[in-house]
Amino acid sequence: MKRLIYYFCFCFLFASCGQKSQISLTSLVNPLMGTESTFEFSHGNTYPAVAVPWGMNFWSPQTGENGSGWMYMYTDSLIRGFRQTHQPSPWINDYGTFAIMPVWGELVMDNKKRGMRFSHENEKAGPDCYQVKFDNGVSTALSATSRGAVFEVTYPSENEQYIVVDAYQHGGSVALDKEKNCIYGTTRYNNGGVPGNFANYFIVEFDKPIVGFGMDENACGYAGFKLQAGEKLTIRIASSFISHEQARLNFNNEVNERSLAEVSAAAAKVWNEQLGRIKVEGGTNEQQKTFYSCLYRTLLFPREFYEFDSEGEAIYYSPYDGQIHAGYMYTDNGFWDTFRAVHPLFTLLYPEVSGRIMQSIVNAYDESGFMPEWASPGHRGCMIGNNSISLLTDAWMKGIRTFDKDKALEAMLHQTQARGEIASVGRDGYAEYDRLGYVPYPEVPEATAKTLEYAYADWCLARFAEETGNVEVAETYYRKAQNYRNLFYPEKGFMWAKDTNGKWRDNFDATEWGGPFTEGCSWHWTWSVFHDPEGLSDLLGGHEQMAQRLDSMFIAPNTFNYGTYGFVIHEIAEMVALNMGQYAHGNQPVQHAIYLYDYIGQPWKTQYHTRNVMNKLYNSGPKGYCGDEDNGQTSAWYVFTALGFYPVCPGTSEYALSSPLFNKVTLSLPNGKTFVIRADNPSGDNFYIRSATLNGKEFSRNYLKHEELLQGGEFSLIMDHLPCKSRGINPVDAPYSYSK
Repeated sequence: MKRLIYYFCFCFLFASCGQKSQISLTSLVNPLMGTESTFEFSHGNTYPAVAVPWGMNFWSPQTGENGSGWMYMYTDSLIRGFRQTHQPSPWINDYGTFAIMPVWGELVMDNKKRGMRFSHENEKAGPDCYQVKFDNGVSTALSATSRGAVFEVTYPSENEQYIVVDAYQHGGSVALDKEKNCIYGTTRYNNGGVPGNFANYFIVEFDKPIVGFGMDENACGYAGFKLQAGEKLTIRIASSFISHEQARLNFNNEVNERSLAEVSAAAAKVWNEQLGRIKVEGGTNEQQKTFYSCLYRTLLFPREFYEFDSEGEAIYYSPYDGQIHAGYMYTDNGFWDTFRAVHPLFTLLYPEVSGRIMQSIVNAYDESGFMPEWASPGHRGCMIGNNSISLLTDAWMKGIRTFDKDKALEAMLHQTQARGEIASVGRDGYAEYDRLGYVPYPEVPEATAKTLEYAYADWCLARFAEETGNVEVAETYYRKAQNYRNLFYPEKGFMWAKDTNGKWRDNFDATEWGGPFTEGCSWHWTWSVFHDPEGLSDLLGGHEQMAQRLDSMFIAPNTFNYGTYGFVIHEIAEMVALNMGQYAHGNQPVQHAIYLYDYIGQPWKTQYHTRNVMNKLYNSGPKGYCGDEDNGQTSAWYVFTALGFYPVCPGTSEYALSSPLFNKVTLSLPNGKTFVIRADNPSGDNFYIRSATLNGKEFSRNYLKHEELLQGGEFSLIMDHLPCKSRGINPVDAPYSYSK
């Protein structure tokens, strides 16, 4: 009988997490996609985030020990806590985190020892709610708002019942407020990128009386309870980066007296609204699940780092100067990853969010002297480039004008003419770049990759300057945008490295990783000329020669030289496992290369390869990605590509065509219009475009314009199992290139 009671309690628990009367898009999302990852090999390096889109806080079950970047690994069998997390990547790790954990029977507080066994059969993960029944009968369910969360916990008997609250050492603290039946806490946990006064202040309030309290020397406390078997304990939580008073305000605004079911239903409503800006029809159920799981990942980062004061005005604690400011701040984003597809998706379908993010970038410049390139929550030493410039330019070109253009140009120019305390802030090697026309190697690490990144950023800056009436600046930076040419090695036909004296680096090896490149080799970085594929084609000898080189990338042996890394990093292992030659979709530098066929009159090859990658390298399961998911970029690649177009060069307002995956896609645009993409039988081998019309008129181009999408209408494609080699072959059909 007891077992039957527990079963019904568990069923009720699952039902309480916002069960809907009709199928919602959240039911197609699997937050466990990509969670079966390790240090050595990534299938996404994700965790099941319970959150709202762009939420200030996420919540996730924690299977790893405190401090591990791999907080949830699908192959683990123990959960050690439920963690408020801000982690954008295991490589960056977390900050401002704390965890709560139900404990039953013997009180164990140490995170290494308090884990309870679970199985995936008794786990249900959704964007709006996570539920698990542990093997010992304890059940937990949780849902989240942006700044708060609600838990429901049930224990199988009246034996000792506890909730452990873990503030993660590092100067954290917990304290009991008996009158309010809650625990106040502070966590200062971080992995860099914070001012000296950084803290996350939190409140954990219980709806049943606390009958015992204690804490240890590691900022870990517990609350004891005396509940009936199966009796529900509701826990409401809120936090703030400003103060405990602000945490209480966030608590009152978002979770006060709300049930788990109410919070879950509200979160599901928000998710369905945001996911619903794209409606796909047709395809298989698995393809739809993969699509919406990828869209969910795309809408998680960057996260809101702002709160609302008593007047409802946005304010934030600055992770740059440690002060409180009015306005918007976003964080937890590596623009080296996300400039490619995540932020262009926002400009198209979520411009209101993009507008606030752009304000945030300029705010960071005001508070630190630099725009962010990798923020978590402040400047972090990771990756390369000046892709903050790309974001601002792309937003401006698409009509998002929420930021001061003169301040933005000032920030852009400074970003190219200074270096911060860490190499990823500003421009590493800027003086050499301006003097030589390239960044020299070995004098500057990752020099060739940096040169290519800087040349694209210079084009973006020129574009922005031209559009805002700064002609002289534009002319200067358009010239600098051609610096990519200086590191093309004509005798080898690849990008390579030069030293300060202009001498090519010895022992050319297109498969050598590291050294002058970032997380890749010459096979990957040679294509990083987003703004000028036509110019790159000229260097390679013309369109046919460029097509041959692209073709050879997919059939070349997938051998490698691990170079300066000194061992097989996970990106190398992932490329080898793909068995697609030197194509390495699991990392960002080469993800756009497939689309370059659109620029050289062979679009059917783009259509073939994009469909092949979607089918072969993505699925909705725990091994759903072929490398790091990286703040939504690998997901956004799939989202765009499945729609049938992709932003190869943010800043152009053009999207290169791929092969649409679904029979029908409806984009609900923020201006109230809709853009419909119809593909006649795109299943199976029918991934080639035979013909196309835009609003009933014949369409031969290999790209769509941003303004065409915003006007609304219908894009119709007839698909075929054979390539159409007479469509999209003329120079006028190719997307933008600076040299064209």
